[in-house]
Amino acid sequence: MSNAASNESSRSRGKAPAGERVADWADGRLGIYSLAKANMRKIFPDHWSFMLGEVCMYSFIIIILTGVYLTLFFHPSMAEVEYHGSYVPLQGQLMSQAFESTVNISFEVRGGLLIRQIHHWAALVFLAGMFVHMMRVFFTGAFRKPREVNWLFGFLLFALGMFTGFTGYSLPDDLLSGTGIRFMQGAILSVPIVGTYLSMFLFGGEFPGDDIIARFYSIHILLLPGIMLGLMVAHLILVFYHKHTQFAGPGRTEKNVVGMPLLPVYMAKAGGFFFLVFGVVAVISAIATINPIWAIGPYRPDQVSTNAQPDWYMGFSEGLIRIMPGWEINFWGHTLVLGVFIPLLVFGLVLVAIAVYPFIESWITGDKREHHILDRPRNAPTRTAFGAAWIALYFVLLVGGGNDLWATHFHLSINAITWFVRIGMFVVPVLVFIATKRICLGLQRRDKEKVLHGRETGIIKRLPHGEFIEVHEPLSQEQLHTLTAHEQYKPAEIGPAVDENGVERKVKASEKVRAKLSRAYYGEGNQIEKPTLEEFKEIEAGHGHH
Repeated sequence: MSNAASNESSRSRGKAPAGERVADWADGRLGIYSLAKANMRKIFPDHWSFMLGEVCMYSFIIIILTGVYLTLFFHPSMAEVEYHGSYVPLQGQLMSQAFESTVNISFEVRGGLLIRQIHHWAALVFLAGMFVHMMRVFFTGAFRKPREVNWLFGFLLFALGMFTGFTGYSLPDDLLSGTGIRFMQGAILSVPIVGTYLSMFLFGGEFPGDDIIARFYSIHILLLPGIMLGLMVAHLILVFYHKHTQFAGPGRTEKNVVGMPLLPVYMAKAGGFFFLVFGVVAVISAIATINPIWAIGPYRPDQVSTNAQPDWYMGFSEGLIRIMPGWEINFWGHTLVLGVFIPLLVFGLVLVAIAVYPFIESWITGDKREHHILDRPRNAPTRTAFGAAWIALYFVLLVGGGNDLWATHFHLSINAITWFVRIGMFVVPVLVFIATKRICLGLQRRDKEKVLHGRETGIIKRLPHGEFIEVHEPLSQEQLHTLTAHEQYKPAEIGPAVDENGVERKVKASEKVRAKLSRAYYGEGNQIEKPTLEEFKEIEAGHGHH
């Protein structure tokens, strides 16, 4: 009995719990433990602006989850049927199966309307988050080496998100989305020589054809989301690999990261933030109707819906085409519709300029070093001014994309609004560029004064000889570090006109262009010199701090 009991106890002592055995089995085949050990304690800096990227990721997850639910009930067919559903105003009307199934999702599928609304609102939040996140990366210089490729991944996510959203709100085949598809087809037709072939290929014949919804469905649920998911995974892998950027501060260098570990602190915060984002999107979806297709009706090629507007992220392209004069020229027997093709070209060039900007700035500065400390926007005034000018251009063209609504709501002339946008798209960005640059330089001067003289306290003191002065409080070492940690580039120089032998040196045109651009970025009047240690000591010696 004693031997049996001892054997039983030894077996019970040597047998691990079921969860541990499963973990050991998985680790033996997948190497999970070593992977987790290397990454679960990774440090992430704690700053509110870094949560913008998380908003994008969480809203993308919400889009995927709600999209899977909607695919169970949606029929991507343009076959014509007569509606006999529960929504009385549409009963007896002819419509496509796509429109009918969308109406049924809204009124007959349990929770269908809420899921539709969450899906659409999450898409808007995703693109808005991407827009603001990219601006944060741009203004702080987080796109510099070694993160240029990650900037491209983020840009592609934003661009693909725009077209995924377009294909998504086109699927219900309602009058509004049908008008948008017609708009797109007109833009495709304006492409010289190949435009007609592209249109026939996409629509399977003359517009609207019978295949476009089914094709958009495949693109919307498979092709674009698959590419975006791959880009997002690659984006996150590079964030892990390159380590996270951080703002300047004591103890923060290009070789370390100061913050909280991924597990358990950051993971717990991220999990809570996901449910917060999901909850806010759900609340918005429950109280704010979006895309009420039952009130718009099914698409008919001979009709256009009133107040037809795309989602905000496509307003840029809409505005470009609305304000463009209807120019046409005949060239070699072909009619070139410049009124549509030129805006399409400008739209593409603007997107390309955004994508390649990191490489342009790197070429101008000649800076090949790695950067893990972020810039304060005021310390890169030219870059900040470019970003503000682009945002101004976007919003001016957004006004152009909704010129009919501005005219009807504010009782204005639509022609006056169109001319305002035509002129404003050239004038407003320039004015915003100049104003932003001056504001940045003013903030730099203010920082220099604070470093040299301290912070203004608002306390007025009278000296024994009758002079009134304001008491200045010296800054802490942390504040001094933050205000003086930024680098200041020197403009690139072409160099001497002759070499060491007195022979005239041939200067490449690209070198001249680079020198001019570098002066425009970092030359005199484009940045305020940082206070030196000598200046600081001189002020202190003269009792500059009262």
